[in-house]
Amino acid sequence: MLARKNYGGRDLQQIVFYLARAANGVIGADGDLPWRLPADLKRFKALTMGKPMVMGRKTFESFPAPLPGRRHIVLTRDKNWQAEGAEVAHDVDAALALAGPGEVAVIGG
Repeated sequence: MLARKNYGGRDLQQIVFYLARAANGVIGADGDLPWRLPADLKRFKALTMGKPMVMGRKTFESFPAPLPGRRHIVLTRDKNWQAEGAEVAHDVDAALALAGPGEVAVIGG
């Protein structure tokens, strides 16, 4: 976990990276998880619920719809890209600024 504190000392931002990988190191296959483990998905939901999630465009587009109860902050270089349910950022600093203080979940591959 990486913590980032603003210079005023008031707000703390915790950046948490969520990672799942197969024993062979694979984290995804063709825009999807290479496994289906209900307990894993339930834990991911519990850990990220109510928190802003920062992800890349391809990760966001791999979802059938935005995940309920979470903000979706999407990093992309495409200045024209937009999608329903996505807050767009064009660099990491902008994404973290959008997320605000508190825990920020970084997801995707």
